[in-house]
Amino acid sequence: MQCFFDPKSVAIVGASRDPMRGGHRILKNVKTGFQGGIYPVNPTCNEIDGLRCYPSVLDIPEPVDLAIIYVPARLVSSVVRECAQRGVPGAIIESAGFAETGAAGKARQDELKQIATETGIRLWGPNCMGLVDAVRRHVFSFVVDGIWDAGCLTGDVSLVVQSGFLSAGFVVDLMTNGGMGISKACSIGNKVDVDECDVLEWLLDDPHTKAISMYLESIADGRRLLALCRRARKPIVVLKGGKSAKGAEAAMSHTASLAGHGGVVSGALAQVGVVEAHDFAQMMDICQTLARFPDPPKTNRRRVAVLTGSGGAGIVAADFIDEVGLELAELSEATRRELARVYPEWMPVANPVDLFPAIDANGPDAYRFAFEAVCADPDVDAVLLHLAALRPQHNGFSALVDTIRRAGKPVIGWVIGRRDALEQIRRQAVEERVPIFRELYRATECLAAVLNHRPRPSGGDTDFRSNQGPEVPAEVHARLGDARGALDEHRSKRILAATGIPVVAERLVASSAEAEAVAAELGFPVVMKGLSPGKIHKTELGLVRLGIASQRAAADQFRSLMEAMNGTGSVLVQRQVRAELELIVGMIRDPQFGPCVMLGLGGVLAEVLAETVFAVAPLTHSDAMQLIARLRAQQLLDGFRRAPAVNREALAQILVRVGRLGCACPSVREIDINPVLVSNGEPVAVDASIIVDG
Repeated sequence: MQCFFDPKSVAIVGASRDPMRGGHRILKNVKTGFQGGIYPVNPTCNEIDGLRCYPSVLDIPEPVDLAIIYVPARLVSSVVRECAQRGVPGAIIESAGFAETGAAGKARQDELKQIATETGIRLWGPNCMGLVDAVRRHVFSFVVDGIWDAGCLTGDVSLVVQSGFLSAGFVVDLMTNGGMGISKACSIGNKVDVDECDVLEWLLDDPHTKAISMYLESIADGRRLLALCRRARKPIVVLKGGKSAKGAEAAMSHTASLAGHGGVVSGALAQVGVVEAHDFAQMMDICQTLARFPDPPKTNRRRVAVLTGSGGAGIVAADFIDEVGLELAELSEATRRELARVYPEWMPVANPVDLFPAIDANGPDAYRFAFEAVCADPDVDAVLLHLAALRPQHNGFSALVDTIRRAGKPVIGWVIGRRDALEQIRRQAVEERVPIFRELYRATECLAAVLNHRPRPSGGDTDFRSNQGPEVPAEVHARLGDARGALDEHRSKRILAATGIPVVAERLVASSAEAEAVAAELGFPVVMKGLSPGKIHKTELGLVRLGIASQRAAADQFRSLMEAMNGTGSVLVQRQVRAELELIVGMIRDPQFGPCVMLGLGGVLAEVLAETVFAVAPLTHSDAMQLIARLRAQQLLDGFRRAPAVNREALAQILVRVGRLGCACPSVREIDINPVLVSNGEPVAVDASIIVDG
């Protein structure tokens, strides 16, 4: 990857004299900041923009570290072969016309992949905008030329974007309007070779990058991505496109990407401590804020003090703080006494700290005094400042800078006011590395991202680079045997029980007399189910009978079930479990991440709330406990209306064992334990199906 980020010489294949063509903009951009050798390549020109032009890369007399290719798609493969023959270690292909265009384009892209495999040349793209390194002023892209003439700012956030033009727009917007600039912008396009994992691995070790944001339409190697994110000690923010059905269709037509299940992606990212964003501006705002406060908070508390000149803004801020999961700080008695010195006698001290009356009585210094007081309060973990920029040179921000530097805790601002005064504050904030926002909610959610940032879990023995986890007992493989398709409920639960998952007491019966005896042995009431070959959805077929309370009823239901199955199935008798809560546990095999474990609410709640959370297997105990904690319905798990709390340790063990089963048995495509009933706090599987690939 060094040939892309630190080349000593660059060849521009497709360089042009025409200012309207991309090949001209690439050359001009490279000349503007790159200090190494620059070699235009175009067989129709002898010289371009004062530089000697060569017919092909084979004719360049000096070594070439990087080729930037911008020629028609039909010519790209021959150019890449020449680069490989010349010994060029890497090429950025900015030409379009590959897999994003259909079958013919995909064939061209497949040829590039084959060349890379055969020769070892690294290929970035195609269909991309290349690389911008703002710190070193390397613009290896046809992004609009003259970018440095627009007053661009550099920063310490790096961006990885799969979309081409989007990355170009981000570069221009962030470096001119965004206020904090960027370190690097990497547009990776169709990812024929270099993908987001290769770039991320480089950026994690880049001293000029403190936080990383990524917009991805597909994930090339989900498990490698998770392994990199888990070891990262830099904040990572990801926006995943194509999570909905329609979004996935759009991704297919744009970069020929396959998008995975949205819930799986969100769960996988959360599992390794990645912050998930939901739009482009939010992604960059959160990332830039985390770059300012990369170290995790020193406390697990999330107590915020709000300083405002408006009672209404303070109320709304308090609402937002609660909405994003933070808490309004209870000011210490010492802080209250300090604030009382500038408050009018008639006004009680509270948080949010409404300072308009204090400023009216004591002048603008009251705001600085109050800010110093709350920053010194040990019961305050972060401060949300409301700033009014009403007059240039008198915006009040300058007076707070020294205190912000010494605060030792996150300080984020929300600012409103006159355009010229706002611009002045924005520039001061950039210089002082203080995040400020024009929207109060954005300021609050960025503050939440900082206070929720924690060191990534070590992961224990989990190796995301492998689908293989701890082995399962030999009995599991024996019970699976050579089965194919959907296994019946009883066989599925025997397999689960062999892994140590608790299942309801049950027996298969072959006659009405045996049904009577088994029902009496299990204890009334019982449940009886008809197991018809190949039929999974028993309830819809009328093959589930509840509340059977006598031996005679058991015999009658046996005959009724056999009749409903035309005498071809079998009957299962189960002890009926009285439950406080229904859950669903499952496993799916995701194309991007492999085996993934699912946990959700069951019964009627599953239909109404449709709440499920995912994690990539194998799960450690910590992974499983965090997965449980990600369900929104924590009140139900903790014991709603005096119900016993769910035994989280036991539930975590079920999740770990389901993931282990999925990893150890590649033929198992899906596991569905629905429901897992919670009885007296203890989870038990009462119905299940396992689907095995044919």
